[in-house]
Amino acid sequence: MTSPPRKKTVPRSEARVTLKTIAHHLGLTPGTVSAALNNSLAARSIPEHTKNRIIEAAQTLNYRPNFFARTLRLKRTYTIGVIAEEIGDAYGSMVISGIEEYLRKNNYFFLTVIHRHDPKLLQTYAQMLLTRGVEGFITTDTSLSEELALPTVAVAGHRRVEGLTNIILDHTRAAHLALEHLRDLGHQEIAFIIDLTLNNAMTSAKKRGALIAGCSPAVSLANFGYH
Repeated sequence: MTSPPRKKTVPRSEARVTLKTIAHHLGLTPGTVSAALNNSLAARSIPEHTKNRIIEAAQTLNYRPNFFARTLRLKRTYTIGVIAEEIGDAYGSMVISGIEEYLRKNNYFFLTVIHRHDPKLLQTYAQMLLTRGVEGFITTDTSLSEELALPTVAVAGHRRVEGLTNIILDHTRAAHLALEHLRDLGHQEIAFIIDLTLNNAMTSAKKRGALIAGCSPAVSLANFGYH
């Protein structure tokens, strides 16, 4: 008589590593471990060699902080909402790449949304990012007509909005360099294609750049509005 086949035992998952686990492993208090890993003000009183021991132990034990517990404790999410028009074009990709590099180095995370110049989509995404706990917004090539609910930095924003930090591009120098390059290649008749719905200051700045480059507005500048 044959015995029934044994059931395979499912391996138990390893116990979750907590601050108490690391503290017990090192013979320290959970508060000391927490201060060192979160680099809080209290960490200033912890000797450097002790901080290094804590960080090394956290890596060895594969410690993963509980995001929601950390958020509740610190009242911070360290998350930024990035609002862009497109993500595939060369300009937008370079800006977002720079944002990602800086935020990563400063231990921030970011969520990106693409609005494609749809005002309703822009408003919807802004609200969605708010509900996900972002601490601020960075917009790229986005025309905001009103202040958002959180601190906002606009990269190449086209309008002045109360309470918004606007990073303005040097359009005069950009036009100068572009036209100078084309002139050096031997081109004589050059036309600007400019969106006339944008602010006049930007258009004027580009015209100044053309003059600096030695281009005559009577010959080289033509404006075309587009939608």
